[in-house]
Amino acid sequence: MNTQHKELSSGRWQKLNFIEQMANIGSEVERAISWRKKNKINYSQMAFDRALELLDLTVADNKNIRRLKEILRIREMMVDYFSFDNIYHSTAEQWQKYFYSFNYAARLRQN
Repeated sequence: MNTQHKELSSGRWQKLNFIEQMANIGSEVERAISWRKKNKINYSQMAFDRALELLDLTVADNKNIRRLKEILRIREMMVDYFSFDNIYHSTAEQWQKYFYSFNYAARLRQN
């Protein structure tokens, strides 16, 4: 997988709080779902790859150590949903709902 967010991996990502990080990941997940619904699998895969990259940067961020179990479970379930057999029976709507709360909270913090 190619690094898509080179400027973020150099330290900018760590300056974001957890909610902002998850909101950004959610944006990429939303793109992956949207492209998947349009049957544009290549674009969907690229958006999913970007989401995974951001999720990995979130895992590597030391301030998220207490949330590591949740973050890694999310990663496991996302990989299952987008790349494997979906043994957890996730749906696009569940992913959208999950990440919507982070987007909403990030917006509230901006105001």
